[in-house]
Amino acid sequence: MTGDLTGRHVLVSGAARGLGLKAAETLSARGAAVALADIDEDEGTASAAALTAQGRTAHFVRLDVTDDASWADATTKAVSVLGGLDVVVNNAGIEISDLLADLDPENMRKILDVNVLGTALGIKHAFRAMRPGGAAGAGGAIVNVASVAANIAFPGIAAYSASKSAVVRLTKVAAAESGRLGYGVRVNAICPGLVPNAMGTRLAVDMERLGLFPSVQDAVTAVVSLTPSGRLATEDDIANGVAFLASDESAFVNGVSLSVDGAMGM
Repeated sequence: MTGDLTGRHVLVSGAARGLGLKAAETLSARGAAVALADIDEDEGTASAAALTAQGRTAHFVRLDVTDDASWADATTKAVSVLGGLDVVVNNAGIEISDLLADLDPENMRKILDVNVLGTALGIKHAFRAMRPGGAAGAGGAIVNVASVAANIAFPGIAAYSASKSAVVRLTKVAAAESGRLGYGVRVNAICPGLVPNAMGTRLAVDMERLGLFPSVQDAVTAVVSLTPSGRLATEDDIANGVAFLASDESAFVNGVSLSVDGAMGM
């Protein structure tokens, strides 16, 4: 099987729904045992149960990505219920649209707290679990979910764009530290294009609300017109990229940001 992940133990943050859930579904379909980590206990538990009903190995682990102690607890539990930890996917993220002239400092703090601090803490605790002497201790891979917004200038998403640019830079520094210190953990990022899921739809609505485009459809059309592949991304497109970076097929891929955006960010 392409991207075979049989025997791998994976934690995915923000996995109760959306792209995180699709990543967990894809990874488990390729043989991985997955821990769906999320702050939403009800939906996260239901999503894990749905995968289990399909014959997959899936567990829910509660996680507030902005809290250091929550990360420590979640990774410990993931190692326990899965029997190890080989891959951590730092997917959890939020987007709040604001014009710079009307920037709400509290909104930006929320974005930075979840997207930047949350990813940094995910890297921290993945390293601690997977490096030699850690609870899992066999090395592995980290996949950070950034965005095409890290590579382009699109109006209305300055704080989000800044946060995802930070995720790309965190990825490179983490890869360098892992190599220098002999952790045996590859660290890569994936930069998705716009996906028409709940978050993507909300972004298009915000573009109309902020007066940047006359309608939601005009906002979507603008994104497609900037994309040489001529369409929006799908959750499957992104999840397949995550699976590649998690697998041995990318064994010598390290410290990169993989664009899965139809060339929008080239």
